[in-house]
Amino acid sequence: MQRNAVVIGAGGGIGRALVEALEEEGVAVQAFSRPQLDLLNEASIAGAAATVTSRPSLIVVATGLLHDGDHGPEKSMRELDAAWLQRNFAINAIGPALVAKHFLPLLSKGERSVFAALSARVGSISDNRLGGWYSYRASKAALNQLIRTLSIEMKRVNDRAIVVGLHPGTVDTKLSKPFQGNVAPGQLFDPGRAAVQLLDLLDGLGVKDSGSLIAWDGTTVTP
Repeated sequence: MQRNAVVIGAGGGIGRALVEALEEEGVAVQAFSRPQLDLLNEASIAGAAATVTSRPSLIVVATGLLHDGDHGPEKSMRELDAAWLQRNFAINAIGPALVAKHFLPLLSKGERSVFAALSARVGSISDNRLGGWYSYRASKAALNQLIRTLSIEMKRVNDRAIVVGLHPGTVDTKLSKPFQGNVAPGQLFDPGRAAVQLLDLLDGLGVKDSGSLIAWDGTTVTP
């Protein structure tokens, strides 16, 4: 039987690599990126969902914001800016939540299916020992809570659905480029390798893992 998947954020480094890796496995992939699907525009999210014609067994939200041309992660509370906080939450938490609202009902029913969103270890509250990165940390923590809450609701309506957050590690993409200097040797992954690692991880998940944030190496990240 033909497997179907949806990748949102297919224009980014990890998203593009996920599409390529899935297609190499013979999976039929429906890929979305801006402007067709804009995380800041719920109407475009709903419109994109309406174009999905075959029920997917896998949906991956491969989007995220850490910095742009004018802003980077804050080193101090003195750098906090309301608009930048709001933009981080809009892209890193609210957008994926609205994607879930419109795409989760499309998952295959009666068989194992997965909804996964790229998150980050720095969204863990218990693992925060360095401080800083206020907007990114807080928005990813919000995403992790949304993932947990979505998993509880999905268990009631589709008990074979798995909803997880993924920590891909540090991947050589535009998002991580300014921060790669402190990455340990062997821990900076090219997008192709990261995609394969994530897909292998997803293939091994069970319903017991639903609601968790799971790192690329299979370890569960504590909230």
